[in-house]
Amino acid sequence: MRTIAVLNQKGGVGKTTTVVNLAAALAMKGQRVMVIDLDPQAHLTIHFGVDAETDGHGAYEVLTKSADMSNALVNVRGNVWLLGANINLVGAESELVSVVGRETVLREALESLTESFDYVIIDCPPALGLLTLNALAAVKEVFIPVQPHFLALQGFSKLLQTVSLVGRRINPDLRVAAIVLCMFDTRVTLSSEVKADIKNFLDNARTAATPWSGARIIPIHIRQNIKLAEAPSHGQTIFEYEPKCNGAIDYERVADYVHNYMNGEAADEAFLASISEEINELDTTLASVGAAIQAAQEEQNVAAEPSLESAESAEPMVSGEFAPPLDSAQAAESIPSPEPAVCLERPEGDENSEPARESAAPAVAPPPARIQPPSPGSRRRIVAVAAAPQRRMLNRRTFARSLRK
Repeated sequence: MRTIAVLNQKGGVGKTTTVVNLAAALAMKGQRVMVIDLDPQAHLTIHFGVDAETDGHGAYEVLTKSADMSNALVNVRGNVWLLGANINLVGAESELVSVVGRETVLREALESLTESFDYVIIDCPPALGLLTLNALAAVKEVFIPVQPHFLALQGFSKLLQTVSLVGRRINPDLRVAAIVLCMFDTRVTLSSEVKADIKNFLDNARTAATPWSGARIIPIHIRQNIKLAEAPSHGQTIFEYEPKCNGAIDYERVADYVHNYMNGEAADEAFLASISEEINELDTTLASVGAAIQAAQEEQNVAAEPSLESAESAEPMVSGEFAPPLDSAQAAESIPSPEPAVCLERPEGDENSEPARESAAPAVAPPPARIQPPSPGSRRRIVAVAAAPQRRMLNRRTFARSLRK
């Protein structure tokens, strides 16, 4: 039975997501997996859609020895059993202060189940307290999920010191086995820089007698994927919620690496060689899809050329269609001449009399519209040329008659 603690005192780096989906991927491979939630926030329990307060005993009852481990487990999936958590776990540390051997309570509870499971994966709280010490005392391997940000590295050395202290005093078999890079973005330079810093640190510690001298960075990085953040609200693993997304693909490969290639000198090379055929098939598929898209675009362009030529050679039949271009002289002749304005005259000396006659006064014609002839080869065409609107006086009665005394 392999025992793994997923640990990082910094919150929000992907501990719970890694535990849930790594356990689900291992269970899909036929492995019997037990997951333990030691976080009082109970995010692991919620992620599986379980309420520890109503579905039986949990980690608090096991640590306080008020319930047996085998009776507290809940079968949440086909090959996955859960030891859930609730808010009562907050008081476990204060209740265990006076207990002799309080750091090894969880290890003693697991001794009776060593033959029942293939993997035990513990989700540790984001703190280095008594709950975390119980997890480190009960396991042999530590996985450290790291977000590739600067602040995520600040507590990295402190975490390694805690692991080293527990290894000297409580659990000599404890070692840091792997670093899991979560929320990795290849487009950002910072992600590659953080990965390089961790790799250099681990390479320099190869010859030292430390619990992390054999640690390695898992070659499959968990890419940023919104589906991983949406799955907990549905109480599902990523393989149930969106099995074809990048998160599901990454965690499936991480589980394959953990199960088959963690032990060995050339584990990374063997793992990459195992998926090289899959990568080649993916590259071939992408190339064929690109060629098909390019061929479809060329066929569409060839089919569109006759329609463009026919549209250029077609003559206008109704108003509103394109008309042949006019030169400047034809355009000037097409402008209608303005009509003469009509003004009303009154007889001299009689302001109240009706207009005697109408006289036509020639109005000044507006200048013809300036039309720029189309340049050779241009497709711009003149649809119509309209004359400027003319104001015209209408025949009407005289304005108000003067009031008589």
